[in-house]
Order: sequence, then C-alpha cells, then structure tokens
Amino acid sequence: MKPAKASDPSRTESCRELAAEILCKVETRKAYADLLLDRALKQSVLSPRDRALLTELVYGTLRWRSRLDWHLSRDLHRSLTKTDPYLRNVLRLALFQILFLDKVPDYAAVNEAVEQAKRYGGKRSAGFVNGVLRKFLSEKGRISYPKPDDDLLSYLAVIGSHPQWLVKRWLGQFGREETEALLKANNEEAPLTVRANLLKGTREALLSQWLESGLEAAPTRWSPQGIRVNGSFGVERLPGFGEGLFQVQGEASQLVGYLLDPKPGERVLDACAAPGGKSTHLAELAHDQGEIIATDISARGLEKVKENVRRLGIRSVHPYCADVLQGLDGILAVPYDRIVVDAPCSALGTLRSHPEARWHRSESDIERLSRLQRQLLNQVERFLKPGGTLVYATCTLTHEENEQTVENFLRSHADFVLEDASGYLPGEARQLVSGRYFIALPHRHDTEGFFAARMRKKG
Repeated sequence: MKPAKASDPSRTESCRELAAEILCKVETRKAYADLLLDRALKQSVLSPRDRALLTELVYGTLRWRSRLDWHLSRDLHRSLTKTDPYLRNVLRLALFQILFLDKVPDYAAVNEAVEQAKRYGGKRSAGFVNGVLRKFLSEKGRISYPKPDDDLLSYLAVIGSHPQWLVKRWLGQFGREETEALLKANNEEAPLTVRANLLKGTREALLSQWLESGLEAAPTRWSPQGIRVNGSFGVERLPGFGEGLFQVQGEASQLVGYLLDPKPGERVLDACAAPGGKSTHLAELAHDQGEIIATDISARGLEKVKENVRRLGIRSVHPYCADVLQGLDGILAVPYDRIVVDAPCSALGTLRSHPEARWHRSESDIERLSRLQRQLLNQVERFLKPGGTLVYATCTLTHEENEQTVENFLRSHADFVLEDASGYLPGEARQLVSGRYFIALPHRHDTEGFFAARMRKKG
C-alpha cells in the first residue's frame, strides 16, 4: 500500500472526525461509503491533501477491518461488538494509521483518537481509547498472527481481511494460491475508470486532452473505450465532464455492451438500468439510432440515468420506473430485439471500490439473490423476439449467482442456447472467457470482478 502523507494535525482533525462518522454510518446503517464520502467531500472545505487523506482513512479502514478487529479483540477486556460503534471506529481508524500509514507518527494517531473520544464521550471515553491504544503500542513488536499451517482459514481471513465464510467459499472455488491473490487484489485501491463517449469524440482525443492538462491517465487494456485516471478528486472536476465527453464506468462493465452488440434501429431493454452506464453505452454502440428502454425499480436511480443521458447528449435512451419482477405492461410490454439483465447481486466482484460490501453481505444473501436473478430472467425472456439476444450479467464471484443461474435458466428454457462470449468481445478482451462465459477477475485481469453470459432465443 502506498503510504499516505499526514497533514498538520490542526488541519486534519476534521478529516478523522469525518472519517469516524462515515465509518459509523456504514457499519450501523449499512450505508454506502462512496456516497457518504462524496457528500462529505462536497460539503466540507478541505485541501487536496486532506481530501486524499480522508479518502484513504475511510477506504483503508474498511479494507483492513478484519485485521484491525483481530488486534482490537486481543486488547479489549470486553467484546468488540459491545463497544460503542463510534468509539469502535475511532479505534479502528487509529490502528489503521499505526499499522499502514508510515507518515503518521504513532503518538499523533493515538493523541488524535483520544481527543476525538473526549469530544464524543468525555474523559471516560478518552481514557478507554487511550488505554486500548497504549496497550497495543506496548505489545506491537511481539504480535504474532494465526499460522497458516495450523488454521489456514483464520490466517487468510485475518491477513487478507475478508470474512471467513467468503474465504472458505473462494478456497473451494479457486484454491489457496488464487484465493490469496484475490484477497490481495481486493485490498488494492480501485482505479477511476471512464468510458469515452463515442458520440462526441474518440478515446484518443480525450486522452490527449487530459495528458496535455497534466492529468495522469492511460488507456485501458481490455475495453477500447476505457481510460484510467490517477488522482484523488471529484469526477465532476475532470475536463469534459460537463460537456458529456465521458461516463464513469468500470472496465469489465464496459465489455457487457459489446457482448450484447446492439444494432442501429433495434429496440433494446436494459432491465436493471440505474445509474445508466450500460444504457448509455448501448446507445453509443447503436449510433444513438433505435430505442433503448431503461427500466429500474428505483426512482432515485432513474434520476441518475436521466442526468447521465442529458449530459452525454443521448436521444435514444428512454427511462421508465418499473419493477420487472412484476412483469412488463403497457408500452413496455412489446417484443425486444435484445435484452440485458445486469442483475442485483452480492457485488463481491466490486470489493476494491466498495470494500464495505464484504462486511454487509452474508452467505444467506447468495441464495436469496440467486432466486431473484432466476425470477428476473423468467420475466424478461417472454418479451424477447425469436432470434433475439439475452445477456445476463453480474458483478459478483459466486457460482450460484453466475454459472448456476444461467444453467438453471437454460434447462427450463429449451428455446435458448448459450453462445460463445469470445465471438463478440473486442480485441484482447476475447481472452476473458471461461468455457463460453465472460469472466473478469481482479487478481488476473486488474478489473472489477464480472460475469456475463450471452444467450440467443431460437428463431
């Protein structure tokens, strides 16, 4: 991990308080860290260095929570789960700085945490936090982690900072070597990846503009439209955002549009469209000629779709608030040439950008979500024309939500056939195929984890 630089304590105190508040809300309300962080960055007056520090504190503490909690549990005289949530996250923040941020002196991290605790709960809270952290520092050089030969599962869960149930599942799916690589990849910082808007220019032109302005950016390997940008800043500050020259979208997610392969003049359904990354990409690939029906159950999510459609200057995307699980009716209940279902899932392929997902999910969610995914496919397939294309996609890494969902669908729908994804992916992305499925993995391909299957309805 690249060490973060500490600002002057008098200027960064607000960073740590903001971080503790965000972490507490993420834990107690299952809130999304990126949304809370984005709101905090917009509402607070922070220097660029402090903005970067706040981001690192929030995401770093979430990534390494399992290892931090392992240390804290050894130093507490009571259960960590029974500790006040705010103080628990103050302790995690301090320990993260001590263990991972080389430029933050140990005494500074402790003093900041004690002062935070005092402002929150008075002298008693400050004394509690001070005692725990001082005890950790006194034993810091004698710490020993679980031994892999004695208990591999506990070792990986602590060192790799993932819940044990998930580590156990991936050990069975990938084996030890790949699981260790996957855990390591998930704890790396997620890159900011955007998709150049083909309706307003080329990737080369946008990249050239950014490089000339001093941004650190480079073309993505797998997607011919993608650009990676380095740096800590709001995406709205990137040149060309307001003009609609690009859309934020993960690299693997961009490849789903190519897999569906929409043509000008076709009627396409994006059944779970918010926030609009795929809908707008499908419009670009079809030269904004045709009709992209973008449905979603979330009215707030659809507002984001509409916002992106307007900014990108797209005319062929038409958003509708609809619960596809309840079926389609009215003007939506017509045959489609192509349908994409980017289904709600456990999102275990997005842990680089959403580290809190590993703590919010449980094993029971996987079976619940796989049932939901099967229901979605069964609803939309009725509206696909004979000869039409259905793409099913998720951003997770479980067999139940991916291969098994597709196989169950194909067994009960003899009029559908699975097509080879490699025949539709662009350039080097044809390598991201296992069997006939599109599969991108963080530790192998340096992308978010993604799965997709392309199916054709027999004519």
